[in-house]
Amino acid sequence: MSEKLTHLDNEGRARMVDVGAKPETERTATARGAVIMQPETLRLIRDGAIKKGDVLTIARIAGIMAAKKTSDLIPLCHPIPLTHLEVVITLDESTNSANISATARTIGKTGVEMEALTAVTAAALTIYDMAKAVDRSMRLTDIRLVEKTGGQHGDYRAED
Repeated sequence: MSEKLTHLDNEGRARMVDVGAKPETERTATARGAVIMQPETLRLIRDGAIKKGDVLTIARIAGIMAAKKTSDLIPLCHPIPLTHLEVVITLDESTNSANISATARTIGKTGVEMEALTAVTAAALTIYDMAKAVDRSMRLTDIRLVEKTGGQHGDYRAED
C-alpha cells in the first residue's frame, strides 16, 4: 500500500478531502456484520417476543436513518445524497446470529462505504439495545466492507 492517507495534509493535520474536481459517477457499497447471541434470544427475536417491539424492523429503520446521518457521526465524511439504502437482516439458527447486510447507492463525487458500514453498525447496536434485557452477552462482530463499485479507485470485493 503506497498511497498516502487522504485525510491528512502535508503537515499531518486532519482535513476533509476536496472532491470538487472529481467527476460524478454511480457508486455503491455493501457492508455486512453480525450479532451473535444466545439461542433463546434468537428465538425471542424470531418469534417477535422481545418486549420492546419488532426488533428486526426497528433495526432496519435504525440502519437506514443512521446511514443518512453518517456525515454527522464521522467527522471528516462528506454529506452524501443517497439514492438508495437497503438493510437486510436474516436470522441464522446454526450460528445463533442476526446477519446484517446494507447496500448504499448514490451518484456523486465520493463513495458510500461509510454509509453502508454505518447502517450495519447502527442496526447491530439496535438489536443489542432491544434485546439486552434478556442477553447482555451478545457480540457485534465481523462488520466490514464486502464490496464497492465506482470512483477513481475502482471496484473492490472482499475475499472471504
